[in-house]
Amino acid sequence: MIPPWMWQKPIAAALEEDIGFGDITTDAIFRPDDRGALLFCARESLVSCGMVAISETYRQLSAEVTVEILTPDGTRVSEGTVMARASGPSRALLTGERVPLNFAQRLSGIATITRAVVDQLEGLATIVLDTRKTTPGWRVLERWATSVGGARNHRFNLSSAALIKDNHIAAAGGIEPAVQAVKHALGPMVYIEVEVDRLDQIAEALSAGPSAILLDNMNVETLTKAVALIDRRVFTEASGGIRPHMVRAIAETGVDAISLGWLTHSAPAVDIGAEWEAPTHG
Repeated sequence: MIPPWMWQKPIAAALEEDIGFGDITTDAIFRPDDRGALLFCARESLVSCGMVAISETYRQLSAEVTVEILTPDGTRVSEGTVMARASGPSRALLTGERVPLNFAQRLSGIATITRAVVDQLEGLATIVLDTRKTTPGWRVLERWATSVGGARNHRFNLSSAALIKDNHIAAAGGIEPAVQAVKHALGPMVYIEVEVDRLDQIAEALSAGPSAILLDNMNVETLTKAVALIDRRVFTEASGGIRPHMVRAIAETGVDAISLGWLTHSAPAVDIGAEWEAPTHG
């Protein structure tokens, strides 16, 4: 779970961006003492994520707004479901509605497509990983969304683990010297993964003794051969250009994990709307 304070800065920045010097439309129509309620509703089937954004947005706008979250993060939601209800001063409700919608639509979109990908692997041991291909400043939020959808988080940033990629290998003069340089500099406790994109690199990679091997941009036939050559001696990850429709066939090669940058750089936002709740009359 993301600590509540980690929502504060991105939401404050979003409110500053959206409100500017004031909501001239809302302030012209409503008096300070007018009150009402907004219903945040799913307009399609989805997996809810980012619901804290509703509470945090209105917490920053007005202490008089009360928010009830009805579909906590990770809930499978059908079209027409009321996901949250916010009540309080009309000005605060209407001024704030777009910001939490932007967060919830984006993060629920990531959680929804991630869940669809994970569901394809039912019955298989392969796990789904996310990547660092995230919106700048949104990494914590977007990778929370992938975990809500059932994926596991890859390294969070460059200091989390050593991932020796093709350019590292080219600049270092080979896989062996690159891996040994990392081991010498960082010691035995750091997780080291090395990338290969050809079958003839696997023997050298195994000899270097990494924690894992990343099999980059390989088709299913080549992946099958690579997994057989590695023979469970280290953790294996398939990566590079993978799209949701490809994951089942890739998992069936026996690879331990599949990483998809697509989950965060290309997942479509889902449709969530905010509707004014009509007053009931007795």
